[in-house]
Amino acid sequence: MNNSHPAFSRPTAREAYVYAGTIFLSSFLLFQVQPIIAKIILPWFGGSSAVWSTCMVFFQIALLLGYLYAHWLHDVRNGRMQAIVHIVLLGLGLLALPIIPNASWKPAGADASPSLRILGLLAVTIGLPYLTLSSTSPLLQSWYSRRHKGIPYRLFALSNVASMLALLSYPVLVEPNLSTRFQAQTWSVGYALFALACAFTAWHASSAPVLVHAETSMEEDTGPAPDWATRLLWLGLSACGSILLLGVTTFLTQDVASIPFLWIVPLAVYLLTFIICFDSPRWYNRAVFYPLLGVGLAMLGGFQRALNIPDRMTITIGVSALSLFVCCMVCHGEMVRLKPPSRYLTGFYLMVAAGGAAGGLFVGLLAPNLFNANYEFPIGLCVTAILATYVLLRNRGGWLRRGGLGEATGIAIVLLVVAYVSYVGTKTVDTVRGYRAVARNFYGLLRVIDVGQPVEDDAYRELLHGRIDHGIQMLSAKYHKSPVEYFCPASGIGQALSHRPAGVPWRIGIVGLGTGTLAAYGRPGDSIRIYEINPVVVKLAHSQFSYLDDSAAKIEVALGDGRLSLESEPDQKFDLLVIDVFSGDSVPVHVLTVEAFKTYFRHLKPGGILSVNITNRYLNLEPVMETASRAYGREAVVFDYDAKPSEFLCTSSSWVLIVDKNSPVLNGLQGQRLITARAGFRTWTDDYSNMFRILR
Repeated sequence: MNNSHPAFSRPTAREAYVYAGTIFLSSFLLFQVQPIIAKIILPWFGGSSAVWSTCMVFFQIALLLGYLYAHWLHDVRNGRMQAIVHIVLLGLGLLALPIIPNASWKPAGADASPSLRILGLLAVTIGLPYLTLSSTSPLLQSWYSRRHKGIPYRLFALSNVASMLALLSYPVLVEPNLSTRFQAQTWSVGYALFALACAFTAWHASSAPVLVHAETSMEEDTGPAPDWATRLLWLGLSACGSILLLGVTTFLTQDVASIPFLWIVPLAVYLLTFIICFDSPRWYNRAVFYPLLGVGLAMLGGFQRALNIPDRMTITIGVSALSLFVCCMVCHGEMVRLKPPSRYLTGFYLMVAAGGAAGGLFVGLLAPNLFNANYEFPIGLCVTAILATYVLLRNRGGWLRRGGLGEATGIAIVLLVVAYVSYVGTKTVDTVRGYRAVARNFYGLLRVIDVGQPVEDDAYRELLHGRIDHGIQMLSAKYHKSPVEYFCPASGIGQALSHRPAGVPWRIGIVGLGTGTLAAYGRPGDSIRIYEINPVVVKLAHSQFSYLDDSAAKIEVALGDGRLSLESEPDQKFDLLVIDVFSGDSVPVHVLTVEAFKTYFRHLKPGGILSVNITNRYLNLEPVMETASRAYGREAVVFDYDAKPSEFLCTSSSWVLIVDKNSPVLNGLQGQRLITARAGFRTWTDDYSNMFRILR
């Protein structure tokens, strides 16, 4: 060792705790802020699952910038200058506190692609704090390795443990007990404490000179620089894990519920694989995980059918999570097998972050604008299979090094990959083949298909949002103008509209257009005002379905988020206001809060009816309806309709009609029952909601 550099020393217990504690706190805050900020802004953009995907793009880009900054600062040879620069950045991050978004970022009207607005909001609100937090782990590992002989990759595993605790504690402890505003304020206090701890650590680390790693004797620090093929593998494997993460998340949040709990499950699984792989090489065994990879890929490749098991949400989530775990274990396990000596660790983390950001950009921003179907997820599956095969054949070790077994296994895997790519490609093409219309934007994939022949009574045209039925219209002339499915005359909303007084025109408000089925109830003199956030839905409702054009009522369509539009409008004096904005089984929480109900009631005439479609396989929304109704002295009445298999015009449904107490408007309607109060259920507000408590 060069005499100008001191020998490595063993860290004291106090010093080890300082490094570990600072990294732990930074990683905890880094991942705790993700559900906090996403939940705050979710109502501003329609409650769509795409809001979380866009947030993930920002988090991954910010992580990349943080690692890029750490990589640059690592190369500054003056330790004291490193500390000064980082302390200044920490101070600038404090200026962003508290991390409460400015309401001026709310969209004023309809926006078919609000991704850039969301990214700008996040950059202004949490950009600098997130940047400093994301740079902490690689920087402190770098500072640790220049002072002490040891394995800094263990610190990376520690950071992922903290991240996991942050994610798991949110739906269990934070969300159920704290309002979102208090969450943001508490997080801001935590960041201020972190900034002080990190500044102290940076200054302490700067007292040691930057050692020239080539001259040290650390065993793990020797070795050649990684070549570009290896760096590209880091990038590709990381990108594949990111694409699979976002693909599974989109599936769960679009078809179940766009809530932090279902954002967190896939992300926690993703992080768990990082923790396991970086903790020790012994946890990742090719002989175990490569055979499982085939099963995981097959399950994820077909999960739109295989994993959507009605009324079995735990199975759907569990199989999705296990499949994601296996695939990410291979991606991250192979990535760690290729990790460089510690002198190159900031470059390694930089490429890992770049891969994550590339995967996020591909899924969150590029794919919705490039593809008319969800091609990005099968592409990610295929690339994962190809890269896994390439890595295996590039470095055939262990269980593949037994005579001719290696070659035979390699050829077999290549053939399986080719077959799998062909299978997934065919299935993906099937998602657009045979459809009358296909369109995609920020809010998801929309398709229109005809089922059956027009001469058949039960033939229909269907609008699909993702995989979920978004409304149908019968093709036969006999039933072409009939309201069907959740809106048939036997349903709660059907009864309310069919049994109203004759000869009395109604003004009706509808939040959520779909195919426009409820317009079929329009009578001469009626006025129906429909609120719809997705302009593509409006286009398809006019071009592919005839409910709007056939209606005897005057139809108005207002583009924009229904709740935000109603908040900005003068009183509409509706006789009936219908809330039907759910995408499949996914629920936009912001339309169910007590503040939202205040807006709805403001727009009703005295004695008017508020009707909410609460049909849902996964969520029991009755307590939410009951507490919101009781807050305004009204009664919530449920109409459950169980359609028989022979009733092809009707679908089983649950509608809530909310009226003044002892109102006569429900007299004569069938199948009604009052919602009973659930003891201890907390009223949902704009500042508090807990969907975890209403999971079936």
